[in-house]
Amino acid sequence: MVYLKDIVPAAQNNINSQFIMLDKAGASIDGENKMCLALVADNTAAVNFQLWGEECDAFEPGDIILLTNGIFSFQRNNLFLRAGKRGKVEKVGEFTMKFVETPNMSEIKWVPDQKKYIQESVISSHSRIFPPMK
Repeated sequence: MVYLKDIVPAAQNNINSQFIMLDKAGASIDGENKMCLALVADNTAAVNFQLWGEECDAFEPGDIILLTNGIFSFQRNNLFLRAGKRGKVEKVGEFTMKFVETPNMSEIKWVPDQKKYIQESVISSHSRIFPPMK
């Protein structure tokens, strides 16, 4: 299992992680596909998580999710963790998981360094998509 603080943008499907969904934005239609964004977190970091099609209706805030063979990648200049074509997401519990809301790994500016990406700076102290919880 990979902690969210340890994920790095890459074009590989190999992230296995478990996290809790904190918030979910309304669904939108991207071409012919339904898409929605969620904020997920574990006890090390948070990240924006992209759900497609039936996944949008399958998960709600408070659900604990197991991601197998996921990918953390750029899409339209935004960073999202997602299952991708070969990955799998499943609900494995609800409400009982320690988490932190910062840093949001999607809100970090990543720069290429030889054959990998490294963190350059934090874009904002909280998510631009999901404001801080009160």
